[in-house]
Amino acid sequence: MDIDLSEQQLLLRDALQRLTVSVDRPQWADLCESIGLGALTLPEALGGFGGGVADIALTMAELGPALAGADWLSHAVACLVAGDALPDAEDFASGTRRAALICTANAVNLPQVIAQRRIEGTATLVSGAAGAHLFVLVIEGQRYIVRADDAGLMCTTIAMHDGTQTATVDFQGVSAAAIGPGDTDADALMQLGRCAEAVGLMHRMLVDTADYLAQRHQFGAPIASFQALRHRLADMHLALAQAEALTEAAVIAPQDATAVASACYGVRDAARIVGEGAVQLHGAMGLTEELTLGARFKRLLTIAAGLGSEAALVGILRAA
Repeated sequence: MDIDLSEQQLLLRDALQRLTVSVDRPQWADLCESIGLGALTLPEALGGFGGGVADIALTMAELGPALAGADWLSHAVACLVAGDALPDAEDFASGTRRAALICTANAVNLPQVIAQRRIEGTATLVSGAAGAHLFVLVIEGQRYIVRADDAGLMCTTIAMHDGTQTATVDFQGVSAAAIGPGDTDADALMQLGRCAEAVGLMHRMLVDTADYLAQRHQFGAPIASFQALRHRLADMHLALAQAEALTEAAVIAPQDATAVASACYGVRDAARIVGEGAVQLHGAMGLTEELTLGARFKRLLTIAAGLGSEAALVGILRAA
């Protein structure tokens, strides 16, 4: 992400790059024990680093190519949304416990709040919910906290085609701790985190594709010298540059619904152009297990699908 970074953010970026180079597809323990990412968005008063949207976007852009950011994003936004109300914050800061967010942008359906702050209903396809110890819910602008070990809560893990895990969370009269409305737009943060993840993924896919075209020879010359393929690569680069610029603008102004919708729309479009182009230019190698490209392409498609429908995003932009 080409945004102005503080000295601390530069150090964070360097640490993330060292981790993703040394560890293939880092797991939760790697992220928390090596870098302390569990505490990134927790308030400083609770032992965290007080990170915000720029820190989330920076982290997701670096974790994206390593296919390591899905669970962390849900945890990071959940901690930011809960703020000072997060119980047992030291456990979440250390990574021994993990939080997950349930909101419109991170679940297909939302449960309902009935009398006496009881939660009823089912949230489906909740990213980061598998193995979470606590849920932060945002329903109709109000925030609630529910412990995963509540007797009325059942969490069923679902394996996704991109290798990540989501879960169906069933609430049967679960008692929730209401913490009132918050200043943080959970939906916007989830969308921007995923946009940044997609930008990181597409950067790696574009670089890998350019390298492959330079190495593959046909008719006595690298196929990177073929004009048609050079034009295809240029189209991919242009789409990525536009998506990256829109994402950066939204990260700077996350409260601007139009900027966020523009970023989501640009990333959806670029995901198709860059993702399909990378796979096709690799030929039959594109979707083999020998290359990580196929796994990155699947993750990119999943992110694009989770950013909202084209019709919904266009509706927001036209209403602006």
